[in-house]
Amino acid sequence: MIRYFTAGESHGPALSAIVEGLPAGVALVEADINDQLARRQQGYGRGGRMKIETDRAEVLSGVRFGKTIGSPIALVIRNRDWENWTTPMAQFEDHAAEVQKITIPRPGHADLTGCIKYGFDDIRPVIDRSSARETTARVAAGSLARAFLRQLGIQIGSYISTIGSAAEASAPASLQALLDAGAESLAAEADKSQVRMLDPEAEAAAIAAIDKAKADGDTLGGIVEIYITGVPMGLGSYVQHDRRLDSMLAAAIMSIQAIKGVEIGPAFDNARKPGSEVHDELFAGGENGLRRETNRAGGIEGSMSSGQPIHIRAAMKPISSLVSPLRSFDLATLEAVQSRFERSDACAVPAAGVVAEAVVAPVIANALLEKLGGDHMAEIVERLEAYREALRMRFRG
Repeated sequence: MIRYFTAGESHGPALSAIVEGLPAGVALVEADINDQLARRQQGYGRGGRMKIETDRAEVLSGVRFGKTIGSPIALVIRNRDWENWTTPMAQFEDHAAEVQKITIPRPGHADLTGCIKYGFDDIRPVIDRSSARETTARVAAGSLARAFLRQLGIQIGSYISTIGSAAEASAPASLQALLDAGAESLAAEADKSQVRMLDPEAEAAAIAAIDKAKADGDTLGGIVEIYITGVPMGLGSYVQHDRRLDSMLAAAIMSIQAIKGVEIGPAFDNARKPGSEVHDELFAGGENGLRRETNRAGGIEGSMSSGQPIHIRAAMKPISSLVSPLRSFDLATLEAVQSRFERSDACAVPAAGVVAEAVVAPVIANALLEKLGGDHMAEIVERLEAYREALRMRFRG
C-alpha cells in the first residue's frame, strides 16, 4: 500500500514528504518531479510568493540509478523565503518577545478554529501549517505515483471549467480527442492557457474576472475537472465503505485546501434527471470486449472503476485572505476589528487542478495494487496485461 506524509511550514526551512509502498523498479526522472512542481506554481492570479520560490525536489532515499528500490522515498523542497522568516519561525531560539503576535483571525480560514483546537494565543503556527504551500510536498509525492501509473498506461490530467462567474458554455469540442490521446494530453493542452481553460472565450472572461477581483481586493474560486484515463475495470470494491473507489477519490480531493465540494461525473446534474437519462447502457463486443456509448457515471459504477475515463469535478471556494477585509475580532481583546491580510493569491484555481491530479494518483495506484498485488514493476506489468486480456476475451463472445 502506498501512503505518504508531509511535514513543514509555509515559512519554515523546507517542506518534506515520505512516500512508502511504491513497488521496486518504477523508473523515475528527476525532471518530471520538478516539472509538476513548476506546473503548480503557474496560473493567472497567483500572489507574490510565486515570484520568490522556484520549487525543486531533492530525493534523499529510495531511488537508485533512476529506479525505485522498494524502500521509503524521502523528498525535500527548500523554502527560499525562509531567510526572511528565521526570527518569526525560529525553531529553538525563543524570539517571542521580538515577534508581534497575530491575534486577528481571517473569516473562512483555519485561523480561529486552529487556535482553539491547539491552544495558541498566536495564529502564526496555524497559518503556516494550514497554508496551501503544503501542497508543494503533496505534488512531489504524487508525481511518484503518477510515474508508476504512467508506466502502466494510466494517465491523469485536469482543466478548469469555471473561475468565478466565467464558465465554459459546454464541454469543449476538443475534450474527447484529448481524452482519447490520454489524460496527460488534456493537461498539456490546458497548461497552454494562463488559467488552464480549454475554451478561449471562457479564458478571456476568467482573466478579466481575476483582474477585477484584484482591483476590488477580492478573490475568486472555481471548478476543476479531473480525468483519469486507462484505468481498467474493477478497481475498488462495493463490499466495505473504506474500499469504495469513489469514496477514496472524494476524500483525497476534499483534503485539498479550499476545496468544498466534489462530484463524480455530472452527479448534481444527474440528480435532476430520470434514471432513463442517466445510466450508461452496456454493449458486449468491440475491440476492448465491452463498451458504453456514454459516461454519465464518471467512470465509476457501484464504487468500482468501469473502464471508462474517471471524471471528478471539484469546487474550490475563493481564498479567504482578502485585501479588502471582512469583519472579525481580536483574540487578545475580543474587540471588533477588520480581519488582517496575509500575502496570498487572488485566484489559485489553476494550481488546484495540478494538486488534484497529484492527490488522486496514490488512490488509483493503491486500488491497482490491491487488485493485482506485486512488489516489483515487472510482475505488476505482467499481471495487468493478463487481466486486461482476460477482460477482452470474456466479453468478445
